[in-house]
Amino acid sequence: MLIGIEQNHVAIWQIYSQVAKHQETLQLIGERRDQKALYNFHETIINTIRSTLKQGVKNLLIASAPKTSYAQDFKTHITAHHNWMLQGPNKSSISVIVSLASTPQQVAALTKKSEFKNLIQTSAAEETENLLETLEKRLNTNSDLVLFSLEEAETKILQTQPPGKPQPEYLLLTNAYLATNRRKSRLNRLMQIAQNKKIQTRVIDAESNAGARLTQLGGIVCLLKPQ
Repeated sequence: MLIGIEQNHVAIWQIYSQVAKHQETLQLIGERRDQKALYNFHETIINTIRSTLKQGVKNLLIASAPKTSYAQDFKTHITAHHNWMLQGPNKSSISVIVSLASTPQQVAALTKKSEFKNLIQTSAAEETENLLETLEKRLNTNSDLVLFSLEEAETKILQTQPPGKPQPEYLLLTNAYLATNRRKSRLNRLMQIAQNKKIQTRVIDAESNAGARLTQLGGIVCLLKPQ
């Protein structure tokens, strides 16, 4: 997610592999120098992106023009008032970049910059490390919340789980597992259904630390959310 903050408005974008989709533009009500108005502005941004973050978007890039502190001000607000974004399973990778990001032309120019691409790669690496941390915590606290096979994942994801029972939260697999699995049609179907059910689905580079750990566990893991 890309958040382009200017003096009196913010533009929110979803960044996909080939396209940037405008989500919303929000106006600052009042003057930026009014701390109450600025606080309310930042809270409006949080409330707008909250559902998207909880659906699995974990990379947040905040942009503002040179010689302004707008992006850093918003990041400071997150640190002070929204600790849920910085720890636990909802942990987000938050980066700041100097750039305009209010119009499609500005966003298109930004996405071509090497600094932007490097930040995205760094954020993705941080996200996989966060997922690995979540996996290890589940293994150490309640291994019943971790499933290690395609069949087990299918049982939990394809069938509706009764209320009060652990629900599927993450489906993690390595790119090597995806590439070499002989049941690819079943696997692709499972991934699509998982995504439709808002289960956070990630294909992780087998060469990364998280990918190496997943490979030790068989290449695919389904994490259940404790109730």
